[in-house]
Amino acid sequence: MADTTPGQMDSDLAALTDQCVMCGLCLPHCPTYRLDQHEVESPRGRIALARRLSAGQLEPSETVIAHLDHCLGCLSCEAVCPSNVQYEQILVRTRAVLKPLRPAQGRWRRWLANPRLLVRLARISSAVRAARWLPGLARLLPKQSLFQRLIQELPEAPRSPPTLVSRPSSLATRGRIALFPGCVASIFDRDTLASGKYLLAALGYEVVVPSQFVCCGALALHAGESEQAQGNARNTREVLQACDAPTVLVSASGCLGSLRDHGLRDSGLKVDDILGFLAADPQFRNLRFRPLRQRVALHLPCTQMNVGSGSAPVRELLARIPALELLQLPVQPRCCGAAGNYFIEQPERADRLRSEKLDHVASQSPDLLLTTNIGCRIFLGNGLRQRDSLIPTLHPLTLLARQLETS
Repeated sequence: MADTTPGQMDSDLAALTDQCVMCGLCLPHCPTYRLDQHEVESPRGRIALARRLSAGQLEPSETVIAHLDHCLGCLSCEAVCPSNVQYEQILVRTRAVLKPLRPAQGRWRRWLANPRLLVRLARISSAVRAARWLPGLARLLPKQSLFQRLIQELPEAPRSPPTLVSRPSSLATRGRIALFPGCVASIFDRDTLASGKYLLAALGYEVVVPSQFVCCGALALHAGESEQAQGNARNTREVLQACDAPTVLVSASGCLGSLRDHGLRDSGLKVDDILGFLAADPQFRNLRFRPLRQRVALHLPCTQMNVGSGSAPVRELLARIPALELLQLPVQPRCCGAAGNYFIEQPERADRLRSEKLDHVASQSPDLLLTTNIGCRIFLGNGLRQRDSLIPTLHPLTLLARQLETS
């Protein structure tokens, strides 16, 4: 990103905003516009703000910054734009320009966007099982404070990966694949990672999961911390290239776009959604799954639909489980409100989106809720627990691995 400050023309940002013809076709797909029905809370409105900021025609007031920060970065607008406007680039560059104007909250934004720190805290939290006892202390903290929110939304990590009996494959080794563990996902989604490795091994692949720290860079990138995002990308590229695997598969849909389009771009590595990869593998149809007579609600994150493989692969995979009843959740609201660390920084808005999504889940009375992204799993799972619901939340890979016949 070019060095620039508010009030100084950023020619690249100006060119990006000029691609928008202001047709408004994105508005019905924008979660924040849906909440407020206000032009400035729409992609078109935010592009107009970014255009005037880049030209020095608009003062970067707290109100202007707030409207830009309200964006979830879900990219639903980009997915439907007939002019192929690069909205993510506009958002990332604008937030980087505004970074110096956040003296009051800048430290906390950097902290929330620092994956190494978050992983350390996640490991400590998991080791002492903090999610079991720490929320009880939240009532002692100032209401609506950052720390109270963090404690309230503290997820409970799986104590250990699921017990998956080794299933010898009759297939010759079909190649080496790297499974991307992510940063926070390596702690709070490790059952998903174990399940993905198990399914790939059953198909005859040699699977390597790097033990070193890796991060897709999405948190830092969308927070305007471009230098930190670039540093994470360099480290992750080196670790994954050292795995000596031509293909990197991603189980968290929220990591896929940043890793594929930013971190590993031009690396020579093929980055793919594991669900799409499995569905496209002709050998997958040879696997057999035990019947499961349950009603399962499938949540499709905005990242799965906008930058991932869409809904078809995951539905195709789950259809292989006999007797499973797959429920259709309403499309809107597309975003559950998690959006990286958005549910920490914008709790009121995030909770409104989550509440509507959980109301839809409750109306269908499922036995299980599936979602393909770790952030959504954490946020929706927390919401269910806060409602005293016993509905578990899993990644589809975990359900597939549980039902896979071992002989």
